Amino acid sequence: MPNPLHTLGYRFLHSSLENDRNEGDDSTLLSRRGFLLATAALSSCSAAAPLAETRPAAPAAAAPVKTPSNSAYRTPAVQGPVPRNPDMALDSNFSKGSGVTFSRVMVSGNYIAITFDDGPHPQNTPRLLDMLRARNIKATFYVIGRSVDLYPQVVRRAVAEGHEIGNHTHTHRLLSKLGDDEVRGELTRCRDAVARAAGVQMRTMRPPYGGLLQRQREMVHSEFGYPTILWSVDPLDWKRPGASVISSRILSGTTTGGIVLAHDLHAQTVDAMPATLDGLLRRGFKFVTVSQLLAMKTDAAAQASTAPANF
Repeated sequence: MPNPLHTLGYRFLHSSLENDRNEGDDSTLLSRRGFLLATAALSSCSAAAPLAETRPAAPAAAAPVKTPSNSAYRTPAVQGPVPRNPDMALDSNFSKGSGVTFSRVMVSGNYIAITFDDGPHPQNTPRLLDMLRARNIKATFYVIGRSVDLYPQVVRRAVAEGHEIGNHTHTHRLLSKLGDDEVRGELTRCRDAVARAAGVQMRTMRPPYGGLLQRQREMVHSEFGYPTILWSVDPLDWKRPGASVISSRILSGTTTGGIVLAHDLHAQTVDAMPATLDGLLRRGFKFVTVSQLLAMKTDAAAQASTAPANF
């Protein structure tokens, strides 16, 4: 509804302009000065406080503002050469007796394994594969079976480029809350999905959320031959703290024999990888797959037993 003061003011203004254009006319219309005085009075009236003023209600607390993620952002292409992981002919046949659970591995060299969970993702995983290929890095992808069925071509590419695939169940359920048959079903369905997509058998598994009872770990190790792989570095990238924070947490937490946890499901994590991978390479770390890291454990123990004593 229009403000009546505005309507009245327009009439006054129109009248005063007509009066100016018809000088000498003894019209009763308001002059410019009369219009200004009238509108000033009207304005002061409208601004006056009411006689019976009530105390205003306290302002409601502001609702938290959540900044949406920029899904259109893509990591800028790196200008110039990037550091490269060395070519290494390493054994990936680890002993089944080497252990049931690992969060890191004791090795004699400056080796680490970087792992990516919850894929494959149709956009993020191919971007990540491009970054890894440029640096000659082989990673381990703990995939979800139902996503493998949706994007088998991404898994085939990862395998073709030398990466390892690990079992992360079919539907990403918390295994510690499931019965043994349900655990078997989750692992079997994921195993079969990867076999259909890429024709490979997985060697290790990672439970969603890291949740797997010790009794279940032993059962999985006995029946599937999978050691349970946890992690030594967790950047909490699933909370989406930003690419720079993810990179900083991984760089500050990684040590020799470490297993780095990340998620190629999230664009921020992939955005963090160029700085992360380059930073780790420049610090002298060498990237291997999880199976290669586990195989080194046996080699490291043998080397320690045969090394000459230092007196």
